[in-house]
Amino acid sequence: MRTALSRSVPFTRVGLAGAALAAVATIAAAAGLPAQSPGTLAERVQRIVDRPEFKRAIFGIEFYSLDSSKPIYTLNAEKLFVPGSTTKLLTMGTALELIGADYRFHTRVYRTGSVDNSGTLHGDLILVASGDPNLSARVRPDGTLAFENEDHAYDSDVHTRAVPGDPLLIIRKLAGQVAAHGIKRVDGRVLVDATLFKGGDRELGTDVVMSPIVVNDNLVDLMIGPGPRVGAAGVITPAPVTSYLRIVNEVTSGAPGSAPAIELTDDTADAAGLHTVKVTGTAPAGGPAILYAYRVPDPARFAEITFGEALRERGVLVQRTGAPGAVDFKALRASYVPGNQVAEHVSLPLKEDVRITLKVSQNLHASMMPRVLKAIEAPGDTGKTGFDLEHDFLQRAGLDLTGAQQADGAGGDAHFSPSFMVSYLAYMSQQKDSAIFRGALPVLGKDGTLWNIQPSSPAAGHVFAKTGTFAVYDPLNRRLLITGKGLAGYITTADNRHLAFTVYVNNVSVSTDPAAATEVVGQALGEIAAAAYDAR
Repeated sequence: MRTALSRSVPFTRVGLAGAALAAVATIAAAAGLPAQSPGTLAERVQRIVDRPEFKRAIFGIEFYSLDSSKPIYTLNAEKLFVPGSTTKLLTMGTALELIGADYRFHTRVYRTGSVDNSGTLHGDLILVASGDPNLSARVRPDGTLAFENEDHAYDSDVHTRAVPGDPLLIIRKLAGQVAAHGIKRVDGRVLVDATLFKGGDRELGTDVVMSPIVVNDNLVDLMIGPGPRVGAAGVITPAPVTSYLRIVNEVTSGAPGSAPAIELTDDTADAAGLHTVKVTGTAPAGGPAILYAYRVPDPARFAEITFGEALRERGVLVQRTGAPGAVDFKALRASYVPGNQVAEHVSLPLKEDVRITLKVSQNLHASMMPRVLKAIEAPGDTGKTGFDLEHDFLQRAGLDLTGAQQADGAGGDAHFSPSFMVSYLAYMSQQKDSAIFRGALPVLGKDGTLWNIQPSSPAAGHVFAKTGTFAVYDPLNRRLLITGKGLAGYITTADNRHLAFTVYVNNVSVSTDPAAATEVVGQALGEIAAAAYDAR
């Protein structure tokens, strides 16, 4: 995960900058060391741990040989550490094992009444949420999900991108299927049944609302850039364009080279649940447009509005989307039968969402997963939670759960020991989907959240690992305290040995520069991992 300081969100991957690529060399030079000092693994690690910026920090490390089934280096490996988004390894690995790599979500649309000869539906149209987190432009014709190294949920960074394409791709396909069934008018309501599991609360990393219905990751992407000259109005381009969100643009163009300063404020909703938000601040003249994310407060209403608009685009006359007050979906479920189905989207296999979630550290997807697990694996068991299912799986794996604490899917409330995490990784390396799990991880210096970590190291391309960061603002010193940063995964060494490893560091003070956590701490953890690649 990453910290979004402007929103005072407590954790995640802190913003990345090009200067991070040279960070290891800079730090090493300051310490009088070459970037990749020779020596044993223990010697290399110790030189990094002893750097002055880590004087107040504590490290927990384990490198484990998968070939000989024994540790080759440990440091505080039995202690509990704040792990950040390395927690997602547990969440998504559990889903992979319990639900299965080939599981597919089925998002269906049903009618509640009959369709007459004129094409009028005398009843409601209901989109039933399945928990599919990828009703978005991620879906590609080649059977894969697209991603950008800096996911759009991690906004306000120059590197952040939304995946190319139509954010309402799947919603529009469902609307097209409804029209193809001969429905030309709906005299009832267009509803979204989002009762698969309880939603409405925000996940702890990027502040996105969790829900069984997820359209464009429950975000409206706002590309915000300067006008043609200093003082001119800024330019805001939303995606998707929808009546759900009206934007009041009060952005102006600031001085060239100044820092962008954008705020989304005064979010209000009318009686129909349509929102108006004011966007204020400055975008530097001559600078690039930067993506800012509007976090949809009510995902079900967002889906109702966008689905209704997509239906109208297809020539289906819709009078009402949603309904005042509560809807009795339990009563409506009697209509959820094959004869009433008028549209369906079948997701790509779960293994694709595991890859997306781990590659870009997608907080919403991971935070939802324990609830999705419960809905799929134990729908009628009111005494069992998704974490109970995970606990049982980890217990069956023979892991020592005294080395683990977890209260959310993405890493906002978790503690793990390096030895526990390494034991888990070693177990996963022996499972039938081990290649899928490993292939879902970011690759050092190449992609995902490791795209700019140690790119020039000989180990680049040979370390497959999940990142994680938990940080809080320190107002006393006007600095950022990295209370937890982690890197955990697998290494194939230069001499073809196979390692599992975990590196945690807690309590490192850095400046509030958005790149500082990556430059100071992220690069150091990457350097520790890289040290094992060709150490003696």
